[in-house]
Amino acid sequence: MVLPAETEERVKRRALSVCQEHLRKVFDLTRKVPQVIDCFMRNDKEKAKQLFNEIRTGEDEVAKARRLVSQELAEIGAILLSREDFLRFTNLTSEIADFSEGIAFRLVEIMQHNWNVPTDIKKDLLKLSEATLEAVLRLRETMLVLNYGSAKTMEKAKDVEVAERVVDGLYRELEIKLLSSKSDFPALLLLRDVLQLLEDSADKAEDAADAARILSFMM
Repeated sequence: MVLPAETEERVKRRALSVCQEHLRKVFDLTRKVPQVIDCFMRNDKEKAKQLFNEIRTGEDEVAKARRLVSQELAEIGAILLSREDFLRFTNLTSEIADFSEGIAFRLVEIMQHNWNVPTDIKKDLLKLSEATLEAVLRLRETMLVLNYGSAKTMEKAKDVEVAERVVDGLYRELEIKLLSSKSDFPALLLLRDVLQLLEDSADKAEDAADAARILSFMM
């Protein structure tokens, strides 16, 4: 509960702290996606299933952290004018966690059915996932400097944009390469979804960086 004596500055720090903790959980979950793809390359089904279960558990943790943000902002009340911007940031980053679970699920299914996917496609998929992780990492760095002013935040947010463009280029190349590959048709359909979810994750990171820019003017 917010006491009358609490300043807006203090409640901003409270709101930022819970948002940063939420994003930390999202990032920890996102880091497991390239690990699942590494298992996909090596056809390590057991390890892939283990990572998938860890991602599902992590997704639950992200959801709890998201509810904590909402609860904290509700308790803070009208003293914090930028509540909606904090919520928007958290909602965007929560979607990245959802996408990660969808990626892992599809890859495990391909492995379980022993559908054929060429090795070069798998290698390029790993590159794409690492580029997506880089975008989320840059987003986390952006959020960590929010207290240092809008200029620093804007600088870090540009890094997210650069990382997203890298993802976009890799995604387009791999999509065409996949369609002309000798992958089994069910695997091809699922892999197209995986590519889209990886690109969507980078897009959400960029959108969240825009939200962080707005927050930086209010901190």
